[in-house]
Amino acid sequence: MSEKSRLDEIREELEKLDISPTIFARKEIHELPDILSKDERIVYLVEGRNKINNHHIILVATDRRLIFVDKEFMYGLKVEDFSYGKISSIQYETALLLASIDIQVTDDVVEIDGVGKYHAELFCEKVRDFMSRPEEYTQHQSEPSVLDQLEQLGRLKESGVLSEEEFNDQKKKIIDKL
Repeated sequence: MSEKSRLDEIREELEKLDISPTIFARKEIHELPDILSKDERIVYLVEGRNKINNHHIILVATDRRLIFVDKEFMYGLKVEDFSYGKISSIQYETALLLASIDIQVTDDVVEIDGVGKYHAELFCEKVRDFMSRPEEYTQHQSEPSVLDQLEQLGRLKESGVLSEEEFNDQKKKIIDKL
């Protein structure tokens, strides 16, 4: 699938979720085809400002993880992702028209502000839903598919880490599990 069609797919997903990103999120949205895996689906997306450096960012909740995307003007791209099992809390605080979201991840807090009040509440609800059942998602992520395992084996063989015999033994073990 080409990057263009994956970007169109992402835009359709956002439209179905009734999410209309502003022009300020355009750069971050364009990076999503390279960030998301091909079968990963967006559950919700909010945009706001990073409290630390005041950059415009997006927070993306997918069916697998929470992703923080900051496409900095001159300095490239910053992407951080967090499995739902590693998030200990998510909360929002509202002001007149806007809200802020604080996400506690292990020993770190991710903070964004300038989020629409309604979107902040909905985003937090979606993330809490995934946080309440992390074992399903961490198990899904920690067990690579047979194809993923075989591809990794091939890379190990090509790089000389595995001999032909070791490669064939491991390949047989993977296939025998089917």
